[in-house]
Amino acid sequence: MILLADSGSTKTDWCVVDRNEGASSGTVFVRCSTRGINPFFQTGEEIEALVRTDLLPQLPDTALEAVFFYGAGCTPVQGGVVKHALTRCLRVERPVEVASDMLCAARALCGKEPGIACILGTGSNSCFYNGSTIGKQVSPLGFILGDEGSGAHLGKTLVADLLKNQLPESLKTAFFSRFQLTPEEIIRRVYRESFPNRFLAGLSPFLKEHLSEPEVHQLVARCFTAFLRRNVAQYDYTRYPVHFVGSVAYHYQDVLRQVCQDCGMNSGNVLQRPMEGLIAYHTSVEL
Repeated sequence: MILLADSGSTKTDWCVVDRNEGASSGTVFVRCSTRGINPFFQTGEEIEALVRTDLLPQLPDTALEAVFFYGAGCTPVQGGVVKHALTRCLRVERPVEVASDMLCAARALCGKEPGIACILGTGSNSCFYNGSTIGKQVSPLGFILGDEGSGAHLGKTLVADLLKNQLPESLKTAFFSRFQLTPEEIIRRVYRESFPNRFLAGLSPFLKEHLSEPEVHQLVARCFTAFLRRNVAQYDYTRYPVHFVGSVAYHYQDVLRQVCQDCGMNSGNVLQRPMEGLIAYHTSVEL
């Protein structure tokens, strides 16, 4: 059996899979979740304690053949912190493998085929995937300088347009009624408090609720167009399909596919979460 993990800063999804040697797919043995793991914000000791208290009680008491952990903050350097913690906690026959959330998305979306993989969630990211590893990647730059098309970017654009009176008064009234915010509080939350990207992304569902409004539809399309032109256009999109994973991509996929078509790009898979794709990938490749 193998253990797969898809981790963000808030939550980690885990899945124990029996690879079923000789079969075309594996059998899911256990699914569970824990608090998030991000080595940029947690020490090795904190990660190890989390694994022992949150994860181990949910796992079968048996040795694992392999562990594949994908997560936010898992750079080649920082990923070693996670690898060491997992190795100390789990009985694993092979060395634990730790990789980025971008490689997670690429393998989940593309499998063993080359393609362009994109993440559209709270933040955004993209890469060209050669069927095994990441071949090229445009830096997302974060929500201040980049993250086009993300939940944070959608929320930031929505708030900016509302406060500068670029949207109808009816939408402005509906927004402030929905969130019980004032302009002053919005400014404080964005410029004075922690995690303004999460705050802004939390406002983006308002766009989904009012997507039938022409101005809202245009705003969402404008954000996705910026993502494609500033990121995806730097890959060979005429040869390879463009795939997406993440809550924003999933919930706005009709608009996203139309924008891809308008930009001359061939949209492929759209997944809300990567785990199903990860299971398919890791049960089809040799360990």
